[in-house]
Amino acid sequence: MEQARLIWPASDLEVRQQGKRPIIAGRFPYNSLAVLSDRGTVRKESIMPGAFSYTLDDPDREVNLLFGHSFDRPLASRSSGTLELKDSERFLEFVATIPEGADRASHVVDALAMIGSGLATGISPGFRVPPSDVVPGAEKLVPEPGNPAVKIRQLWALLLFELSIVTRPAYGDSEAELRALSRDALAHVARPERIILP
Repeated sequence: MEQARLIWPASDLEVRQQGKRPIIAGRFPYNSLAVLSDRGTVRKESIMPGAFSYTLDDPDREVNLLFGHSFDRPLASRSSGTLELKDSERFLEFVATIPEGADRASHVVDALAMIGSGLATGISPGFRVPPSDVVPGAEKLVPEPGNPAVKIRQLWALLLFELSIVTRPAYGDSEAELRALSRDALAHVARPERIILP
């Protein structure tokens, strides 16, 4: 099975507080194009709605939220109950609650700071495309609208094993921002552009 690690846009990626726990929330958009240039060849890919359903429909399948595709830098996981995934026709939404004590780990502090400062703005899913003899139609090549010489690889069935927070999204329109659940949470910060971490 092929493993892919492209960087896709994030939508509404944010860090917020819920009680005393930091939370990372975001949306991975379906039907968005990731453009990859490799040795002069441009490749375009799009993950289709429902592509992750095999993983999402099985609550025992592990999915991790990582910082920079490193399993040595975990942020949350499905099996620990700290990563919630919700699928829709437009997005794969996730909410990761940073476990108590883990918020002091240097990679977690770094991830929260990078998202809050707008330097980490992308989501990159780690997945495998099942072999065509096991799952026919898992991927299809279709002509790009208005430019039929360019083919878009549509991904219809994938095995998702991780989502990663990354610094460089494939698109310039993705954004990250630091938000609070209430305006009162930032009232004590003298300079709103600074991020105060535990």
